[in-house]
Amino acid sequence: MDFNLTNEQELLREGLTKFLCSRYDLTSSRAAAKTGPGWQPEIWRAFADELGILGATLPEDAGGSGGGPVEAMLIAEALGHALVIEPFVDTVVVAGGLLHRAGGAGQLLADIVDGGAVVALAAGEPASGDNWGEVATTARREGDDWVLDGSKAMVLNASLATHLLITARTSGEPADTDGVSLFLVQIASPPAGLTIHPYRTVDDRRAADLMLENLRLPADALLGEAGRAWPSLQQARDEGAAAVCAEAVGAMRKVLADTVEYCKQRHQFGTAIGSFQALQHRMVDMHMEVEQAAAAVYLAVLHLDSDAAGRAKAVSAAKATIGRAARFVGQNAVQLHGGMGMTEELAIGHYFKRLTAVQYEFGSTDAHVSRYAELTRP
Repeated sequence: MDFNLTNEQELLREGLTKFLCSRYDLTSSRAAAKTGPGWQPEIWRAFADELGILGATLPEDAGGSGGGPVEAMLIAEALGHALVIEPFVDTVVVAGGLLHRAGGAGQLLADIVDGGAVVALAAGEPASGDNWGEVATTARREGDDWVLDGSKAMVLNASLATHLLITARTSGEPADTDGVSLFLVQIASPPAGLTIHPYRTVDDRRAADLMLENLRLPADALLGEAGRAWPSLQQARDEGAAAVCAEAVGAMRKVLADTVEYCKQRHQFGTAIGSFQALQHRMVDMHMEVEQAAAAVYLAVLHLDSDAAGRAKAVSAAKATIGRAARFVGQNAVQLHGGMGMTEELAIGHYFKRLTAVQYEFGSTDAHVSRYAELTRP
């Protein structure tokens, strides 16, 4: 496997890193998350106009650059290092991939590329949790329209979105993956029958629960073939998981660097605590966890274009590895900082919350361990 980056990929990473170092302030970001609109629209616009990263992985016929999983990994890792809350993974990686595979959404993809559209996927439900394949929300035909009924839970960035992608069952039973369809809903002005209950998550992101009661949509709201959305949803889930794994690696690298620097500066008994052998061993263990996590992410990214089983196995291995590493690195960073590690004033507390949340996005650590065991069963 070739782990070397092309000149274009190196430039992408360097340009984004420089931009985030000079333009993305953690204090401003947290203020927007806690008391403002939940994000910084001017940063999102700069991602499109100045950096072009919103189109880095989207097709050229939509105005994108036609990049692939490696570009998504580089961008996500840089965003994780800066603790960016703007919805790159959800809009570009997950929704962008679904729209591209469904076809017929070229204008919306172009709007994503130029920063004019934010798209959120509503797949989880109250009864099934994060199991996207268990869909109780229904869609039935009435004349030329579709009518949707049901509910969706924990829809990340729904309150920021201009459009929603909603999964609904057009046939079969709730546990069947056959019969799951995907619908596009424009929510610039929420249509009748759609109620959005927004809230802030523990890691300062925005999410919402949705209620769908006789939500009437035109015939062209259906993306792709009715009842055949599950393979694309599986792929989107794996691509999203790989991207947040890369994001977690960026966050862990920042947490480790800050912890090492703090231990050099913090003095106790007349000497820097970083000189204590027991703490040095702790930081070495943190470093090893980060490097193992990074290697697992590289493996997953290089398998995203493989067959479904190969892709799923590599992604689950990465997600399980990331889950363990994020927990270990986050908890040890807080411990080495002492009680101030969880204060709002220090960045380390914000990173810890994000690393905790990452363990449950696109499938929990336990769920991916179980999937890997099933895929490797003799």
